[in-house]
Order: sequence, then structure tokens, then C-alpha cells
Amino acid sequence: MSETAKTPADFWFDPLCPWAWLTSRWMLEVEKVRPVEVRWHVMSLAVLNEDKLDTLPEEYRENMRPGGKAWGPVRVVAAAQQLHGDEAVGRLYTALGTRFHNEGLGVNPESIAAALEDAGLPADLIEYAGKDTYDTQLRASHKEGIDLVGQEVGTPVIAVPGSDGEPIAFFGPVVTPAPKGEQAAKLWDGTLMVASTPGFYEIKRTRTQPPVFD
Repeated sequence: MSETAKTPADFWFDPLCPWAWLTSRWMLEVEKVRPVEVRWHVMSLAVLNEDKLDTLPEEYRENMRPGGKAWGPVRVVAAAQQLHGDEAVGRLYTALGTRFHNEGLGVNPESIAAALEDAGLPADLIEYAGKDTYDTQLRASHKEGIDLVGQEVGTPVIAVPGSDGEPIAFFGPVVTPAPKGEQAAKLWDGTLMVASTPGFYEIKRTRTQPPVFD
């Protein structure tokens, strides 16, 4: 790779998750301070949890059921990708996440419609929120990401090329608020160092702070 080439960082997200949203905003900071280019991909918490609904808390379970809140946004993102290309995915994710999380407007048709307008995408894409038209493509994108890390994690998943050509992939990091500037760079460098260590699997501690959107 040349000195001017950027490292691709594939990022799988579900717009519903506030923690994935914070990680995604951190990755935008990383792009400013490291030679990294984020490539956005949709995954689905509803797909991830569809075989274990009975084990989920009641409110979360209702969101994940067919027709629940978790399905609409990812289906719209999948439709945008199929009909308007990969470049539309990150743009729409930013618009959705801003309304869902930063502005606290909720996951509803109104927020999705406004996000489509913000992203410069056709309003009629919202029709796919209740359709399975692109579920095959949605599931394929989800599988591509989750197969890199296993079924015991959620969103986000990040993957970068390793020195041997194989991907270095991991869930997270889970962090709040999203680090900026040199702190973003340090977290990126450290995350890659840890994730690239052979045999390394997990660092974790109890979350004591809710998501902070700034």
C-alpha cells in the first residue's frame, strides 16, 4: 500500500443502536487524523436476534419481532444501497442517526422520511420500510459482517485488512462520548493493536454512563 493510500475500514451498523452511532461518529473523527476510509454496510439486530426472541427483555423483543421498529430503518438503508449505490449508505445513516439519537425524535416513519430528505434521497424509499423486497441483500450484508466476529456480539462490527491479507475484525469499541482529535487517533491505534494480537478476544467492563450525544 502506498503512503498516500487509505486503509479501508468496513463498518457494519444498525441505525437503531445508540452505541453503534457513537462508534460511527468516532470513525468519522478517525478519518480526519489517520489515513483511513470508512465503508458503510448495514447489519440488522432483528436478524441477529430472530432465533432468540424468547430470551430478550419484553420491550426489546417487541422491537425485534417481524413488523417491529428494528426492521423499518435497515430495510430502507438496504433499499437505498441497492437503488442508489454504496455512497448513499453512509449519508443516510448520518441522517437517520442524527434524528434518532442526537435529536431524540424516535424511530418512526416521520423521522425516516425526514432523514431521506436530509440525505437527498427519494421520499418513496420509505415504502420499503414495511416490505421484504431487499431482505435477501440485507441478510447477506449482515452475514458478511457477523461472520467475521461470530454470533455473540452485536453492532457495530469493524474490519480492516491485516498485514497477512486476512481481515482484522472486531465488535465495538463501545465508548461515550465519541472521542475527537488526538483521543480518536489514540483509541484507533490501540484498538488495532489489541485486535491484531493473535488469540485476543475480549476486553470489557460494566457501562456506568448512558450514551452521550454531542
